[in-house]
Amino acid sequence: MTEGKRRGHHEGSVYYVAERDRWVAEISLGPGKRKKFYCKTKQEANRKRNEALRELEQGTLATGPQQKLKDYLEDWIENVHKDNIRISTYVKYKKLIKYIVADLGEVRLQKLTPEQVQRFYAKKRKDGLSSKTVHEIHGVLHLALKHAVRWNYVSRNVCDLLDSPRVVSREGTPLTLEQAKKLLEGIRGHRLEAVLMMAVITGMRKGEIIALRWSDIDLDRHILRVLHTVDYIPGYGYVENEPKTQAGKRTIDLPEFFIDMLKHHRAKQVERRLKVGEVWENRDLVFPDLTGGYLNPIHVLRMFKKILERAGLPDMPFHDLRHSAATILISMGINPKVIQELLGHSDISITLGLYGHLFPSMQQDVVDKWQDVFGEKDEDG
Repeated sequence: MTEGKRRGHHEGSVYYVAERDRWVAEISLGPGKRKKFYCKTKQEANRKRNEALRELEQGTLATGPQQKLKDYLEDWIENVHKDNIRISTYVKYKKLIKYIVADLGEVRLQKLTPEQVQRFYAKKRKDGLSSKTVHEIHGVLHLALKHAVRWNYVSRNVCDLLDSPRVVSREGTPLTLEQAKKLLEGIRGHRLEAVLMMAVITGMRKGEIIALRWSDIDLDRHILRVLHTVDYIPGYGYVENEPKTQAGKRTIDLPEFFIDMLKHHRAKQVERRLKVGEVWENRDLVFPDLTGGYLNPIHVLRMFKKILERAGLPDMPFHDLRHSAATILISMGINPKVIQELLGHSDISITLGLYGHLFPSMQQDVVDKWQDVFGEKDEDG
């Protein structure tokens, strides 16, 4: 090995290693710590040394340990990020990371390139993953690499060099007003009657409905407050949280007929509680299971599918009842700002992005107004 003069801390040297037929750019990171770059030519090594010294001075040089992407991601989610997120988010991120590890896990963290990530996204779409899932994979990888940059494990976030994968919206099957009437008329007296009515007239999410308590409803003032949401997470059971955004904590006005339905529903619930006795779980839930516990979301979906089939209505996810509420209100001419508040969207742009195409065009009103102001009036007018 032919070697140049060693330099002090935060300095560099260039030398040739005969057994590897490579020029080496080496810089000092501090006492006992050095970083090497292997290059084909002396000119390339000099350039790499100067570039590395400049990045070291700016604090952007990747000085972290050499590790595979899978090792970094698994350490990041378990030991860094887990305590900052909800259990449901943690479980979701773990699933998304499995997709990344399966294809890119053996790649060295510092060697990961934008092209590799872009090809990975394309492959996942060809494999049949939805555009939404690929978009979410991009989100978790981008977040993990953001921390890697912060800790100088890598000098750049390769996801910054890519466009976020486009989400192709699923064509929902919201109910029309007539279909909603048909659905609700066909379940008079059914266990889910009040649940489905709640979903259709309030647009509440399934988790918000299942977590609703009687203490959240003021029957005299005809209002309810959305303060909780619950998810069933395998391995953790039922996990209750507050809504993710401040807008999600909202107050919803209720019509008189539904207040009467809730009163009847509560009376039947009292009868059920007295019948089962000590087995009853006193959670104060508006829509509990047969012993007062949380309604099982899977059982709800199964019953919902049977109800749709009996009513002769198209199959749909329970969440499409939320979309149904929005589209029916739009057809009634309700202001989009009111719909935003009802659904708990944090910004009107979310509401308009989802349903803007359904609002009737107001351009003819504009044309008529200008015509009234500047248009020539006939003599009889």
